[in-house]
Amino acid sequence: MRVAHVITRMIVGGAQENTLFNCLDLLNDYHDDVLLITGPALGPEGRLLEQGRAGGLNVEVIDSLRRAIHPMRDGNAYAELRKTIKLFKPDVVHTHSAKGGILGRAAAWNERVPAIVHTVHGAPFHPYQSLLARSFYRSCERWAAKRCHHLITVAEAMKQLLLDNRIMPASQISTIYSGMDVEPFVQCHLLREAARREFGIPDGTVIVGKIARLFELKGHEYLIAAAPKIIAQQPNIRFLLVGDGLLRKQLERQIDEAGLSKYFIFTGLVAPESIPRYVAAMDMLVHCSLREGLARALPQALIAGKPVVSFDIDGAREVCIHQETGILLPPKSISELSDAVVLLAQNSELRESWGRAGQGRFTEKFRHQTMTAMIRKLYETLLAGKGQGS
Repeated sequence: MRVAHVITRMIVGGAQENTLFNCLDLLNDYHDDVLLITGPALGPEGRLLEQGRAGGLNVEVIDSLRRAIHPMRDGNAYAELRKTIKLFKPDVVHTHSAKGGILGRAAAWNERVPAIVHTVHGAPFHPYQSLLARSFYRSCERWAAKRCHHLITVAEAMKQLLLDNRIMPASQISTIYSGMDVEPFVQCHLLREAARREFGIPDGTVIVGKIARLFELKGHEYLIAAAPKIIAQQPNIRFLLVGDGLLRKQLERQIDEAGLSKYFIFTGLVAPESIPRYVAAMDMLVHCSLREGLARALPQALIAGKPVVSFDIDGAREVCIHQETGILLPPKSISELSDAVVLLAQNSELRESWGRAGQGRFTEKFRHQTMTAMIRKLYETLLAGKGQGS
């Protein structure tokens, strides 16, 4: 099978890791001919394809494929996408992200690619936009959906959102959870003592972790606001913020002004393969983003045997099972967030019980091989419907 994946940029992020695993699995396990088409990896989040992470994957970089809307540059990107797709002659074009998804689907449709698939990692329209912006992005997705044979969502909640907004019929949408390399998380308990020593964490300290870009809607400000109440009841606590981004200086200033600097540890940019080491140091993970399809940090923590505390947004409730694998809270609920963290900080048996439950429920479900097998089966079904073999 010849498969072209299109994504706007290969920064260090969940959608990008998902895409890379899918490409490499198709290449190595199914011996497909795979091409990854992407724009330049601009931004402070880091470049995912550095240090040999792309393996033997064929990668085509289109310089004009950028995240920001720019009519002239977007027109050039569309033309380059059509040219690249025409030369590659794929059986399947699989797109990701908003810009890559819209331009990639249009280009593939006009090149008459037999099977066109788009993964929605997080809908580009959401309640925190202006009404005009939300309407615009929703219209774009409806337009692009007409140039696509099937949508994949990374959570059932995302599928329901697309149905509620009449993006595509249910028969053309499948939920396939975003895959990852689970073994390093299953085994990360072996790294716990070394990791805590490396980060200078004193014995007996409870570590609350958050893994997310330091960016808008990621919710770091809610954790910072909840911290004084948590610290008052649990002085031996520290907050480990894994990731980097545009808001780092602003968040550091907010923490410093509150007199909380000694309680927060910023890791800066972290390579994906290092995440298990940071999770090993944690006792729980907090997810207080306001918008996310299904944050990879939630299943990663659970697969590592760590309970989670999460705002009830998008697909979070599909892994943060309330009082079974963690605590689910209303978005922006600072007082409730404080209470939940304190409850887990003061009860090691509860942390162990919920963490063990999460590990048992989600380890197999989130293996990247499981994801790729389901995606490739979808490709085969679509191609069979077009009269092509797999």
